[in-house]
Amino acid sequence: MANFYGDNSRSDSDLTGDSRQGSGYGVLFLCTGNSARSILAEAALAHRGSNRFRSYSAGSQPKSAPHPRTLEVLERRGYRTAGLTSKSWEVFSGPDAPLIDFVITVCGNAAGEVCPLWPGDPITVHWGVEDPAVFTGSAAEERARFEAIHDQLVAKIDGLVALDLDRLDTSERLSRLRALAARG
Repeated sequence: MANFYGDNSRSDSDLTGDSRQGSGYGVLFLCTGNSARSILAEAALAHRGSNRFRSYSAGSQPKSAPHPRTLEVLERRGYRTAGLTSKSWEVFSGPDAPLIDFVITVCGNAAGEVCPLWPGDPITVHWGVEDPAVFTGSAAEERARFEAIHDQLVAKIDGLVALDLDRLDTSERLSRLRALAARG
């Protein structure tokens, strides 16, 4: 196991064809429960990232299912929700795991936890956003909170999608991904 903030010591040759499995860059969004923020981010990147990205999400202590408001917001926005599940990050640490190029935590707890060793030594960054699942209020207020968090994540994801990753070296990628944390 390694702390989430590893040294990101991949060589630039690791970031070309051999480090990518299938089509696009693999992006894993992490959160503790994998029921709200990480699911919102996974669906948003899958929707907005075209075939340049393969998006996934997981949690260190996943809930039994995505939060109902998460799925409601995604469906209202026209996202596909079939197949979105809460799952353990261990799914992405084994020898049969899909290759991940970027690991992005979206909650403070996951960023501070000791994470598995990810195959391929992906670049890791933190894009902290509030947890809408802990908010209590009326149904309309809860929906509005989930919508706001979705929009914050989309601002960051749109920045990721706009990057010409093939032209950036490892340190530039890391720097640009870290800068996206301030968006939204």
